[in-house]
Amino acid sequence: MFNGKTVAITGGTGSFGKKFVETLLQRYRMNRLIVFSRDELKQYQMQDRFPTHRYPALRYFIGDVRDPERLYEAFRGVDYVIHAAAIKQVPAAEYNPFEAIKTNVLGAQNVIRACIQHRVKGVIALSTDKAAAPINLYGATKLCSDKLFVAANSMSGGPEPRFSVVRYGNVFGSRGSVVPLFLKQRDTGILTITDERMTRFSITLQAGVDFVIQTMERMDGGGIHVPKIPSYRITDVAKAIAPDCPMNKIGIRSGEKLHEVMIPEDESWHTLEFEDHYVILPSDLWGTRGRIKIKKGAKPCAPNYVYSSGTNEKFLTVDELRIMVRRGAEEGVFCA
Repeated sequence: MFNGKTVAITGGTGSFGKKFVETLLQRYRMNRLIVFSRDELKQYQMQDRFPTHRYPALRYFIGDVRDPERLYEAFRGVDYVIHAAAIKQVPAAEYNPFEAIKTNVLGAQNVIRACIQHRVKGVIALSTDKAAAPINLYGATKLCSDKLFVAANSMSGGPEPRFSVVRYGNVFGSRGSVVPLFLKQRDTGILTITDERMTRFSITLQAGVDFVIQTMERMDGGGIHVPKIPSYRITDVAKAIAPDCPMNKIGIRSGEKLHEVMIPEDESWHTLEFEDHYVILPSDLWGTRGRIKIKKGAKPCAPNYVYSSGTNEKFLTVDELRIMVRRGAEEGVFCA
């Protein structure tokens, strides 16, 4: 669907953005692929990896989603937008609350308006499991962003743009995650864990990119798309990385949960289950002007269903985690 089209990604120099750009360059022949971000150093480094003389479709735009005029310029002639820009670190958002709001909430609205103004065909915003029943500011801002993008289908005043949200769990080995921390602590001989009962959803970076592309192809607009992915126990990750190291329990940090949730109980009544994913439909279907279609192969979730990392059907084993750690180390995908 991207052949001959123009695609833009905000936050394009982040870990997801780089993998997304790499994947699209491998699979499609696009007219233009716009990398929109505010960090000129990361763009410079990305151009070393993806130079424009080898990839003539690439365009690098310096800009901030807080700036609506720059977004309007960047999205001129764009067919599809992936919104990945965000302030994502939980402690940073807690300490700088309105900065998180300006980027994650007001920036989301700026993206929506620019897409509507230019009649972009399809828009996907990246969310997080922390947006479901949030207990920290980062999760709260992403929940607000999710609501904005779902409601944007009513604001557009026409069949396009179509807006949807993708919500998934921790990217295995990403910046700020436990994997690079444990790899570093392995050299000291002691691993720090918050609570031995803790679980998390897990998805690889490539699987996240693939799910976003699949969602863009099959979405009708207005839904929050959630992949079916495995969970892991924090103690199993520790055993996979440093089986001989003792674990020092330090307690749950502010803003953390024992288990993450991607579909809360209160949203189960308007959630559809497919073979490999769920779609949380807008609670007010009239708000999407009837564009949501109950597709073949879908079934309603059971009442009071909760999609939690702690009660997931699939858990990664220690051996599976060890293989993922080894493969990630070989590919250099872990971010300190």
